[in-house]
Amino acid sequence: MKVTSEWTGGMGFTATNVNGQQMQMDATEKAGGQGKGVSPMEAVLGALSGCMGIDMMMVLRRYQENIQSLTFEMEGERNDGPPNYFTSIDMVCRVEGDVPADRVWRAIHLSDEKYCSVRHSLKADVTYRLILNGEEVPENK
Repeated sequence: MKVTSEWTGGMGFTATNVNGQQMQMDATEKAGGQGKGVSPMEAVLGALSGCMGIDMMMVLRRYQENIQSLTFEMEGERNDGPPNYFTSIDMVCRVEGDVPADRVWRAIHLSDEKYCSVRHSLKADVTYRLILNGEEVPENK
């Protein structure tokens, strides 16, 4: 796997993969950037949700036609001093459709514990919540 990040001026960078897809990154205005792209740490949250989403859809493959939407809301708390890594991440997984909650929880756990390379690349403690058809569903342990 290879990604090239090219400086675009100021604090901005464009990350490009080997297929030519690009992602714009920039520091926030508070950090001296212009905010013309996602910050690298926002990209980490996006990568985590994308990785877990792909894993979950693979696990839920036989329910895919019953899933109308799958959305993640990610919020990370960061270390107070450098390095400002994530100390915790809260993920809200919103699912709309006819799919059993225990199957969604199974998909979340399989991604978290076995499949998601991004998750296993983080030091953070990650917590999860499931919103299924607009209602929060607790995990049955």
